[in-house]
Amino acid sequence: LALSVASTVVLTRVLSDRGELHTATGRIAVGWLIVEDVFTVVVLVLLPELVGDNAAGFGQVAAALALALGKMAALVVLTLVVGQRVVPWVFGQVAATRSRELFTLTVLVVALGIAVGSAKVFGVSMALGAFLAGMIVGRTEFSLRAAVEALPMRDAFAVLFFVASGLLFDPAAVLRTPWAFLATSAIVLVSKPLAALVVLRWLGQPLSTGLAVGLSLGQIGEFSFILATLGRTLDVLPEAAVQILVGTALLTMTLNPFLMGTTVIWNNWYRRSQRGHSKAVLAPAPEPDTGSGLLHRAVVVGYGPVGQSITRLLRENGVVPTVVELNLETVRRLQAEGFQAVYGDADRQEVLVSAGVADAKGLILSASGLTNSREIIRCVRELNPEIRILVRAHFASEGAALRGAGATAVVVDESEVALGCIEVILRELGATAEQIDRERDRLRASPKAER
Repeated sequence: LALSVASTVVLTRVLSDRGELHTATGRIAVGWLIVEDVFTVVVLVLLPELVGDNAAGFGQVAAALALALGKMAALVVLTLVVGQRVVPWVFGQVAATRSRELFTLTVLVVALGIAVGSAKVFGVSMALGAFLAGMIVGRTEFSLRAAVEALPMRDAFAVLFFVASGLLFDPAAVLRTPWAFLATSAIVLVSKPLAALVVLRWLGQPLSTGLAVGLSLGQIGEFSFILATLGRTLDVLPEAAVQILVGTALLTMTLNPFLMGTTVIWNNWYRRSQRGHSKAVLAPAPEPDTGSGLLHRAVVVGYGPVGQSITRLLRENGVVPTVVELNLETVRRLQAEGFQAVYGDADRQEVLVSAGVADAKGLILSASGLTNSREIIRCVRELNPEIRILVRAHFASEGAALRGAGATAVVVDESEVALGCIEVILRELGATAEQIDRERDRLRASPKAER
């Protein structure tokens, strides 16, 4: 049984690194994991009643099963009904403070609070509680920012998980039973993916999806350790078997990213074999023209007075703007008015990706007080080397550094203020339009007036 439960930590990390977490493959794999986790919770409840010195009769087993299922149902209902009202309100109040540290801490408190409460009050696994917490946050308008702020914590907890796994492992115990270790690893690496592939093909999923999901499930992790520990406590699993299980988990978690990378090879081989058996190969259908305007899109960071003017100008000239803004009320208002708006901090790569920087023709950093403009520019250049970047700067001395980071053009606040003052003064002195234009051009050509 412990060999049938894949690691949530490993699977989500591998899918996330491959950019497949939100694809059909990712949704099916995560759904499969949820079913495994729920089934494992039921097993953890029933196992002490079925084996050991305190084994119970059928009536007590049925009562324990009914109680476990009732608690899980109550947890789901309470979390979804109450959580959908309370959690968004809490995040809204925290977001209003404009404090990134407080928002990150709130994400951690909500996730751990629901996870620990699920384990202590309802007797289910912390993993199931954490999943429900993520599902609640994911259905709110704070989902993107919460996911971005939680990334460092996710990586830290993943590291701790692997450290804890290494502490449990005794290589000498595995070397004493090498054939048992290899047979166990073969079950996880071969039998599990094949079983998943057969089930998904039977359900009508394409071969590529079934193969990717099957390979992603070819590993075991945290729930396997929990089941093994319980089996050891109940004296139904010897220590040697626990060590084989731990060794198999470490091996399969290490190999899983590489196995996932072979899906492209297998899919290409399958297409070539099918093409060889086909009498005719149909040309692919042309992509429909959706008129989405992807060739004329721009991302505007900040929706203050400058950002509002730029956004209006873009829309009037047939360019579709997407606004990135850290003010929640502004994002809500823009979305209500039909604008594309993303709530989050522009110095986070995930926020930029969500805003569509990779497909945009231009990026305008219009927000005032951006202290990390150069980091944003470098990140955007990695996502889209051809994009044109217009940056707003406070001082002329910042221009060279911003251009060195990859900015296409820099507009300096103090230079524009000087231009405005000069124009007013010259008009008061009775200067002609040509004289005003000449002074304006001279100031803009000055090295200190970086543009």
